Amino acid sequence: MEAYLDNAATTRVCDAAADAALRMMRECYGNPSSLHRMGASSARELAQAREAAAGLLGCQGECICFTSGGSEANNLAVFGAANAKIRRGRKLVTTAAEHSSVSAAMKRLEETGWTVTWVRPGPSGGIDPQAVADAVDGETTLVSMMMVNNETGARFPVERAAQLIRAKNPQTLIHCDGVQAFGKLPLKVARTEIDLMSVSGHKICAPKGSGALYIRRGVRILPLIYGGGQERGLRSGTESLPMIAAFGAACGQLAGQVQKNLAHAQELKAHLLKRVEQIPGVQVNSPDDGSPYIINLSVPGYRSETMLHFLESRGVYVSSGSACSKGASSPVLAAMGLPPAVIDSALRVSLIYDTTPGQIDRFADALEEGIASVAH
Repeated sequence: MEAYLDNAATTRVCDAAADAALRMMRECYGNPSSLHRMGASSARELAQAREAAAGLLGCQGECICFTSGGSEANNLAVFGAANAKIRRGRKLVTTAAEHSSVSAAMKRLEETGWTVTWVRPGPSGGIDPQAVADAVDGETTLVSMMMVNNETGARFPVERAAQLIRAKNPQTLIHCDGVQAFGKLPLKVARTEIDLMSVSGHKICAPKGSGALYIRRGVRILPLIYGGGQERGLRSGTESLPMIAAFGAACGQLAGQVQKNLAHAQELKAHLLKRVEQIPGVQVNSPDDGSPYIINLSVPGYRSETMLHFLESRGVYVSSGSACSKGASSPVLAAMGLPPAVIDSALRVSLIYDTTPGQIDRFADALEEGIASVAH
């Protein structure tokens, strides 16, 4: 039995999503913008997927703009909001622990004359909401802050920060990278002060190439792609209906299951922590109150890459951090102030709703074996 525990990087596509994609490619293949029957049929499928995504996110379907995934949604939010608000100011606020699709976008804006304030996480990986609000002034046009950190699972208090920001500068737009929260934590985004939220399909058992950006009603951002005006003019180009329908199917499968799945993940995390605390030399880098779906740990003295390959040889698949970093040293753990020996030995274990206790045991057994046999 293999143990795939790299679900924060990507997940296996569920049957409902795979079936929906195939049906769109083989049967319902009309262009949703076409005025004939085949086009109308595709347009209905598009609308149904939009409602399914909105239902899981806790908003109205009209607030959903489909994208190719979380990175595009993050870029659309950051660049789209910054460019739409440029006359009000050229100041931005984010955290030093964001996904690269946010941090790289922010750095690009810095290069073109914007001022970016980077709020650092504390030693446990959390963010102080007051520190975020304190960084906002009258010229701040956008704050971008994730909900669940993709490397440590730390839950950032974005809703509280949004309240503080709104009280200080009502004109500041608030964006949240919700990729690692969507479908895993209960969300009612329309009831918050969040203006924009990015989500991704391939983290919830939909195919890669699917995602969305929530845009609060009345919020104006500028597009990155111009053309035929699809997605209310925010993302021109013929919609990828197979990916969108599959995304909608995965969302529909999770409807009503989030709390149940969350409880299951909490039990798995507790089991994992109980196992690893019995292994000498293992340090847990994730906070106790973080998302149970992501657990970051280190074995100082054993390089991540070496341990990853050993675990792979035992049929266990984890990562050393964000898959987008491709093995580079973690800027998130560095921002937390962790020592190099901890950063260089970090492993990320990430779960999904069908992860089993047996897979957790397989990981713990293989890790213990690796510590005993891998050279320092």
